[in-house]
Order: sequence, then C-alpha cells, then structure tokens
Amino acid sequence: MFFASHTGRVAIALSWSALALLGACRTDAPRAAGAHDDFGDAIASAPTPHRIVSLNPTTTELLYAIGAGDRLVGRTTWDLYPPQVRDVPDLGPGLRPNVEAVIATRPDLVILYASDDNRDAARRLRAAGIRTVAYRVDRIVDFARVTQALGALTGDTVAARVTVDTVQRTLARVRAATATLQHPAAFWILWENPLLAVGGGSFLNELLTAAGARNVYDSLPGPSPAVSFEDLVRRDPDVVLASPESRRHMLADPRWQALRAVRDGRVLVFDTTIVNGPSARVGASAVSLARLLHPGSI
Repeated sequence: MFFASHTGRVAIALSWSALALLGACRTDAPRAAGAHDDFGDAIASAPTPHRIVSLNPTTTELLYAIGAGDRLVGRTTWDLYPPQVRDVPDLGPGLRPNVEAVIATRPDLVILYASDDNRDAARRLRAAGIRTVAYRVDRIVDFARVTQALGALTGDTVAARVTVDTVQRTLARVRAATATLQHPAAFWILWENPLLAVGGGSFLNELLTAAGARNVYDSLPGPSPAVSFEDLVRRDPDVVLASPESRRHMLADPRWQALRAVRDGRVLVFDTTIVNGPSARVGASAVSLARLLHPGSI
C-alpha cells in the first residue's frame, strides 16, 4: 500500500463507480466477521458498527464501495477518494496514529493497516473497549479477501460480493485482451532521487502484468526498491511509465537520453488519478494501463 512517504510525484487517488446497494443487507444483529485479522488476532462477533474509523486509504475506499462510507467518523490525512471523504474528520497519519484522537470520535470499529508500527495502537484501542481490526491490502489478491471481510464486519456482504465480482471480471477481461500481445519491458519510476522503481512486491507490478507488460524490476521482492541509474540503462526497458512531472524532468535532463525508451519517445504518463492501492478501482487501473501500453486493445 502507499502512505505518503512513497507517493511524492505519484499521486494518491483512484476512480471507481460507487455501488449503491442494499439497505436490506445491514442489520443490527450480532455478526461474526471471520476468524482473525492480519495481525492474527481473533475477531469476535459484535453488533453491526455505526461509527467507523478507517486509518488505511485503501480500506476507506472499500468501505465507500460497499456502501458503508456514510458511517465513517475518522480517516487519515491521505484519504482523498471519493471526494466526500474529505468531509470526514482527519485524524492524521495511518501509521502510529494518535490513539486519543481516535477514541475521541467514539468509534465502535477501528480499521488499521496491519503494520508492526500499528500493533501498539491496536492493543491500546482494544484495551479501551473498541473493536479493532487490522488488514494488509498490498496485493490484488488481498483486495477480494479484505473486501469480503469488511462486508462481514459492516453487514454489507452482498455489496462486498458484487464489488469483488465486478473487479475480478474487469481484470479477467484485461488479461484476456493482452495475453497474446507482445509484452514490452517496462520501468515504472516512483521517485527520482533516490531512484525508486516499482518492484515485484507491489500491486503495481501485478497491474503491469495484467495490462500486458513485463516489469524490468519484477525480480526485486520489495514494493519500491532503490535502483541505480547504471543498472536501469543496462536493463534497457522498452517503455518508461512516469508521472507528468517525472516525464518533464527526464526529457529535460540529457542524462536520461542514455535510455533507449527516452530517446524513442516511449515515456508514457499513466493516469495517477486511478492508482492508489488494490481497491475497488484496481480494475479501472488495469484498463487504463492496458490502453496506454496497447492502444486499441480494449
């Protein structure tokens, strides 16, 4: 997932169509949400929550997608989509949050990102009697699992299933459309100094594969590894994916002419308004990327 430390020139934002579904799926009856969260902590049955704090931009988007966004009473500074989330109180960062500020919102459910940085916050919130869960949504496979877990937690199980099915159908359509096409070697730049690339541990690497490209740094396990310019030139990508600002810098800096993709005009600007994490808009992201890499393919 992306918190602000790695976004910089890669904007945090994505585009989806919200599912308006199903007041009938919400109840106030006690409901089990599944065995454990991603910290391995047991999730007990509890009444359907009405005051939710989500301290992970991806789970925040998923809550809106399944129709539970109107129950949010707290978010992180980096929650920017959908636009109405900006009306929800900003509780600061999603890592090592201000627990007192969270408790002050009187939540009956808090959703954290399952990072070791948040283990202490989870313990303190539970000690205060607040139902707290933590999830990692770092890969596309996490999207379906966590969406369905959130559906169980909030009582919007049908909307969660519809969201998952819709995204999975879109991804399958993109993969089918690009499967027989030539897959260019791609370099996706996240930051210029130090030079950070999309690595094999990022969902963006999965997006590249689905959209019909091969990430030149897919063998590096991290999500955003630091790489050397000399190694990048040696790998000789066919195409570079960049933000508008990074593209301007590349074209203005003679050093970047060492890359064949730059000399050939193959520095492509990806629509950063639809890339944040593997949320309900990951299908739209795959479509946009496939159209950029293979015009006319979809």
